[in-house]
Amino acid sequence: MTGATAGLPWIEVAAGAPYFCDATGAPWHPIGQNDSLDWPELAPLFRRRDLPAVERHLRWLKASGVTSLRLMLEDARGRHRFLERPAGRFVPAMVQVWDDLFALCEAVGLRILLTPLDTFWMWMRWAQHPWNRANGGPLASMREALLCAETRAAVKARLDFAIHRWGGSGALFAWDLWNEIHPAHAGDNADCFGEVIDDLSHHVRELERRLYGRSHPQTVSIYGPELRWKPDQPMRDPVFRHPALDFATIHIYRERSIDDPRNTVGPARAMGDIVRECLAEITDGRPFLDTEHGPIHSFKDRRRTLPEPFDDEYFRHMAWAHLASGGAGGGMRWPNRHPHVLTPGMRTAQKAMADFLPLIDWCRLRRRNLAAESRARNHHLFACGDDRQAVAWLLRARSLDGEGRMRRDVPPRSAAVALPLAAGTVQVTEWDTARGQIVRRSVQQVADGQLRYETSPFIADLALAIVATG
Repeated sequence: MTGATAGLPWIEVAAGAPYFCDATGAPWHPIGQNDSLDWPELAPLFRRRDLPAVERHLRWLKASGVTSLRLMLEDARGRHRFLERPAGRFVPAMVQVWDDLFALCEAVGLRILLTPLDTFWMWMRWAQHPWNRANGGPLASMREALLCAETRAAVKARLDFAIHRWGGSGALFAWDLWNEIHPAHAGDNADCFGEVIDDLSHHVRELERRLYGRSHPQTVSIYGPELRWKPDQPMRDPVFRHPALDFATIHIYRERSIDDPRNTVGPARAMGDIVRECLAEITDGRPFLDTEHGPIHSFKDRRRTLPEPFDDEYFRHMAWAHLASGGAGGGMRWPNRHPHVLTPGMRTAQKAMADFLPLIDWCRLRRRNLAAESRARNHHLFACGDDRQAVAWLLRARSLDGEGRMRRDVPPRSAAVALPLAAGTVQVTEWDTARGQIVRRSVQQVADGQLRYETSPFIADLALAIVATG
């Protein structure tokens, strides 16, 4: 796949709006999840064991509204999925996996958010990793990964290989230049973050422009709780405001709510709070999205897979809290299930969100978080918008059953909503997030800078798409 292709149009940041579009100007949202070449649905790519099965799976994802997958160039958990072995020698079987996956994604119409390093499992399996100096690699310890000149050269060489081989493809959505950048990768000091990002970003952008005349969007991810745990470390500026990056992302794992959920409402409220806080850190209107979330503590530490009905609702609530609070797409779940895949119910939720998205003109939505300026009595309200458009999601308050899920044995109840909008006429579309269908559509008048609207009665939750007419 070396060289530019005539397949999928490339993804770029929309001009003047904190969302994405493709090169034709059509709005595009990242709807998907984290995946791995060693997890059940993509594993048949290895040694081309069953390419038709993978293609069927990808087509099912596309039909379910999925637009993108987040992947790391290697799965460093085991010895047989290293991209290089020894360091600098690219393993033919793994290169073939990526050749096939990019070709299939081009054919199906899916895109990949790609990060070169699996930093978590590199750390955990450092004794076996080919980049370990003890194994002939460039790096003595992961604690020096961001500081070691030879390692920087090795990262660039890996990126160069990927850019030459797959960088011309529209199936590449964007680069996450360093997965979960962390002070521990630099001797417990984040001072180097800005310089590292600048160096890697410039290197990737210059090579892509030389080869293809343009470049893919770029970001750098971070494990979100670190921003609160280490407030003395200079991490916020490079993550949210680095001038070389095109969009901002964190991995949203709030303790005792998102990472170990006891009900399906607390995680949604935590997601809304975190998205609002992150948008406040962004000063130039770039897009923001979560690129990892899920019940990591429940699954990894407590060794518990959430019951599927509970997890489906938790997933759907998190996704709508993310979108309605101002994030692009519904966030990207790390499965944290056994088997390590998303459930059919989660795919249904993704399709419902994908079908909702055309109700808003995203390429013109200059969103801000509206939670502090809006209200809906007896409901949790998540909202974002500008003077002419708004997205809102209502979640009924004090309505949990004994299992921590929303009660379904209560009578439907309407919500009185107040949202800031410019005076004029708007169309309000009510959306059933579970069934993925319109509940009601009406024309309303906005006066005195407030839309005051009473919804149709509903049992658990309801989304609103509000667009000025004329």
